[in-house]
Amino acid sequence: MMSHAPNTPRRTLAVLGVFGVVVVVAVAGALWWFARGDDALAGENLDSFPAVDHGILSAQQSALLGVLEQEWESGSPGTKYAEGVEESWCADFVSWSMNQIGTPFSNPNSGSWRIPGVYTLQEYYESVDAFVPYGQDYQPKVGDTILYGDSSPFGQHVNVVLVNDGGTLTTVGGNENNKVMLHRIVPSEVPGIVGFGVI
Repeated sequence: MMSHAPNTPRRTLAVLGVFGVVVVVAVAGALWWFARGDDALAGENLDSFPAVDHGILSAQQSALLGVLEQEWESGSPGTKYAEGVEESWCADFVSWSMNQIGTPFSNPNSGSWRIPGVYTLQEYYESVDAFVPYGQDYQPKVGDTILYGDSSPFGQHVNVVLVNDGGTLTTVGGNENNKVMLHRIVPSEVPGIVGFGVI
């Protein structure tokens, strides 16, 4: 009985074909992963900071917007806002920004200016009578925060209102796709909003 040598060219082509498919899928997946970093988590992602008339704002609102715009442009890592701690940093970003303008929060658990958790941030707002539950007749203003629960597209999260244009809100938030991002949302179209922290 004679053994036949395998058809090497055909086998080589098959192996190269499979390898080629794997490479194409891996490259496409990597491109999708990096591109998604700019995807809107809710509503629309914006790529320019909104123009706001600072003449109609309080000194606190105007100062806060200046800090928020600077940080949006900076591309700083989340550890900057979390005192070097590696953690989800949306509440750290808001706390840090308020501390920069001289109106620090007071963490109800530690007394620190930094409030690292969204639920604790809500507790703080409630303790100073500055929390408005979602669904009440309230139109958030520049510098207010929006607090979200787990069921929101952001997950448990907080970001800051920059513009309220007839109920359409432009926001800036830290730890949105692991960076500072701008979103334009209609609150009634975003599930999971818990309420507003009033500046």
